[in-house]
This record gives sequence, C-alpha cells and structure tokens, in this order.
Amino acid sequence: MTDAATLAQEFWWRMGTNEWSLAAALFADGIEIVWPQSGEVIGSAEDFIAINANYPAHGKWTFKVRRVLGNGGHAITETEISDGKITALAVSIFECADDRIVRITEYWPEPFEAPAWRKQWVTIRRD
Repeated sequence: MTDAATLAQEFWWRMGTNEWSLAAALFADGIEIVWPQSGEVIGSAEDFIAINANYPAHGKWTFKVRRVLGNGGHAITETEISDGKITALAVSIFECADDRIVRITEYWPEPFEAPAWRKQWVTIRRD
C-alpha cells in the first residue's frame, strides 16, 4: 500500500505537468477538496479539473514542494505555487486510503509584513 506522503508527492509532481486530469487520477471516488478560508468544497475530479483549467493564470503553473510530513494515511505538504507572476504558498493536508487521495484540506495563507515591535527577537526569512 502506498503511504500518504508518497501519494502527496506524486500529486504535486503530476500538478507540475499542468495536466490536471493526471493529478485527478489519484483521487478516490467521492473526493473532497476543502478550502476552509473561502468555505468552498470541490466534490469531484471533474470539478477539480475544470477549476484548474479555467483559472486565470499568467503562464504555466510550477509547484515547488518545500516540505512533506506524514506516514500511513495522512500527510501534510507545504508547497510554493506560481504562474510566473503570482506566487502563493499552500499548506495541504492529505487523507488517503487504498492508494487513493480521499480528501485534501488546503490553506492558502496570505503573506504579511512582520510587525516592527518584535524585530529585536526575530530574523526575517523569505524562502
């Protein structure tokens, strides 16, 4: 049986091909992709493919996985995503069973400037 960390890495590799159906082929029937910040839930591979195909991108998407944590049926990835103009960071929680991705919960945090009051205790890192 393939563990979730391996499936998550494979998912991001497939996303890097910009062939959305290739990534969606890893989904179980009844996939659920949840974006808590907007309240949206994607409930099928077809809808996932359509959203990605119709996203108003400026160029080909790239996906740089910074970190993968997990074993068994659960994994978390931190992934830098860019279309050449816009770069975003996604934190994704993968739930997997029977060599398929059953659920992905994704958080898309917005960057913000560090407050000046705590500069004496921190270093700024942009990676």
